[in-house]
Amino acid sequence: MSTQLLLGGSIHTPANPDATAMAVTDGTVVWVGYDDVGRALHPEAEVIDLEGRFVGPGFVDPHVHLTATGLARSGLDLSTARNRPELLDRLRVHVAGLPVDEPVWARGWDESTWSAGQADDLRLPSVAEIDAAVGGRPAYLVRVDEHSALASTALRDGVVGLGESVGFSASGPLTAAAHHSVRVAARALLTGDQRADARRRALREIAALGVVAVHENGGPDIAGSTDFAEVLAADTGTGVEIVGLWGEAVADVEHARNLLATTGAYGLSGDLFVDGALGSRTAWLSQPYADDPCTTGMPYLDVDAVYAHLRALTQLHRQAGFHVIGDAAMTAVTTALARLADEVGTPTLAACAHRVEHAEMVDAQQRAVLARCGVIASMQPAFDAQWGGPGQMYEQRLGEARASAMNDFAAMAKAGVALAFSSDSPVTPISPWAAVGAAVGHHRRTSAVSARAAYGACTRGGWRAVGRNDGLTGLLVPGAPASYAVFDADNLVVAGSDSTVQRWSTDPRSRVPALPDVSPGAPIPVCVRTVHRGAVLHDSGALRATAGVA
Repeated sequence: MSTQLLLGGSIHTPANPDATAMAVTDGTVVWVGYDDVGRALHPEAEVIDLEGRFVGPGFVDPHVHLTATGLARSGLDLSTARNRPELLDRLRVHVAGLPVDEPVWARGWDESTWSAGQADDLRLPSVAEIDAAVGGRPAYLVRVDEHSALASTALRDGVVGLGESVGFSASGPLTAAAHHSVRVAARALLTGDQRADARRRALREIAALGVVAVHENGGPDIAGSTDFAEVLAADTGTGVEIVGLWGEAVADVEHARNLLATTGAYGLSGDLFVDGALGSRTAWLSQPYADDPCTTGMPYLDVDAVYAHLRALTQLHRQAGFHVIGDAAMTAVTTALARLADEVGTPTLAACAHRVEHAEMVDAQQRAVLARCGVIASMQPAFDAQWGGPGQMYEQRLGEARASAMNDFAAMAKAGVALAFSSDSPVTPISPWAAVGAAVGHHRRTSAVSARAAYGACTRGGWRAVGRNDGLTGLLVPGAPASYAVFDADNLVVAGSDSTVQRWSTDPRSRVPALPDVSPGAPIPVCVRTVHRGAVLHDSGALRATAGVA
């Protein structure tokens, strides 16, 4: 047996908020406590000097798109373009530096943030303007929410029947089925090596953030079965654990069984679209959009289809789940859940750990159904940080009243809905500490949760979202897998029950382990080592080791 003894740090463990040391033997935590006791109990262990650093459970991101995340690092970033002329200028500059035959891959434009002196600068560029900027190349410019895209003529011409697809526009952005088709065409222009390089790049960066596991959200309308199979089979050398979720609806048990077998997915969950996204005005609403009263969005699945999918997966004791953003979409899901609960009982449903992704517009009655059925909500705190403030995208699309109730983490937690916080990368960057800070610093204080709850949703919550709720995984306690991350983090504060950034609890009687300060303006903790089940995934070289202390 091989034992390592980590000494002189701040160990985030529920049993002892003052712990400074941890012993790991063959990939398992065997002891947590104080330095002097650790030295006495493990005299032959290799000693790792933490030098006061913070050690916590490794982060889990339960909603990512790995290939797209890697591609976003190498493609053109349009997230800071402030208007149409600036977007087109950046496009022209980017294309000038590309090989002649290379397609254009760009992402991140968000017209809800645009400003300009002339009203015409605020409109989206036409297909003709994009063609002129890219010089006849295939070009795919996906919106920040990944639910609509601008596409050049050369790319559009490669999609058979595009003009008859739902969501088609001859000169503007493509949504719904039209967007899904053009995304498939854009992906087909990538080589296997390009996809593999993108994944490796993404996973290396993920490991360097203290993340030990991710849930890949794939589906036929996202990146397709080939990419999903490549992701699950990827040997990137990073050691980050990948759990696959496949978003495709089934009508019966046999269909579900076959899909699970052919995809290798943990569940038929994740990005199974019940609707789209608010930014693209495809989220399914019960009332029209405030800035477009002619539409209520885009329903992809009705109540009966949601019910059939849930019923089939429940019969197999496997996870079902859905992408749900609009309130009408959530009504469809909770109506189907309640119907199935009346038939099979809530314990049967809860045992499957069904889940909903995003869950941005949820009322009290819907929260009660989710909690009663044991549904896990995979939510994205960064969405509120990016789009939730006064005058921001949510308020533009929904008006002040509806926007004020968006992403109510506190209400979900109080109702008993288990939370798992994620990024939906590349929609927002993978940054777990930023997610903790955004959940604690929700722009509407009554919707925020405590730092302890937010941290748990970014660690243990991710494991619970794929059925691992054994009381060990995602914690640093004896018997747990040695999956942890070490951070340089000044200004440790005690994460008490108060839900606001402004009033951190520092009362030692709270008996809560300290966490790094994630309040606005505080520096993001820097990861110096990531370990998963005893294997080192990332090491900055900052930690010192000695052979033993006997």
